[in-house]
Amino acid sequence: MIESKYLKENIENIQRLMSIQALKHFETRNLGKLLRLSKIRQYEDGEQIIQEGDMDPWLYFLLSGKIRITKEGEEISTISRKGEIFGEMRIIDDQSRSASVHAIGQTVCLAVDTAAGNRMANTGEKEARLDFLLLLYRIFAEYISIRLRLTNEELVRAKREAKRSDTTPTPPKPQAPASKRYIENF
Repeated sequence: MIESKYLKENIENIQRLMSIQALKHFETRNLGKLLRLSKIRQYEDGEQIIQEGDMDPWLYFLLSGKIRITKEGEEISTISRKGEIFGEMRIIDDQSRSASVHAIGQTVCLAVDTAAGNRMANTGEKEARLDFLLLLYRIFAEYISIRLRLTNEELVRAKREAKRSDTTPTPPKPQAPASKRYIENF
């Protein structure tokens, strides 16, 4: 991995952030705060970005390339869309990483140090910390909504496919003798 220093808050970097779909509606001052807590990381093909079970504080935006997400060794997804967020579940629920992430080909990410928000609280920048947290949670809410919609669509497709593949006719229910039918109907 090749990693930059923490980024500087300048107009050029802010404009780059505004090209990310999830960030384009945020105020310049909030994007500046996000920049100061971020680094650019470049990964080579197959290089691990996130290890399942880890407790690191990093949140990622995919800037270029593609990633593979695996859980317990099974591939669960690939992501290649610029601006896609990953690594957010660990930040939201404060539990260990639920999956591993590897680069497919050369991959570049914006890595946001979410632990830096805690450092803001220690330095007396309460308002800045609150702005930072609100920004993160708004981003999370938007992406979770998108992912839930996609999951719903996949679930509907899977159910339709399962119905089509279930062509085994159900055998007719045997009729009870007439005397028993009378008792059951009573």
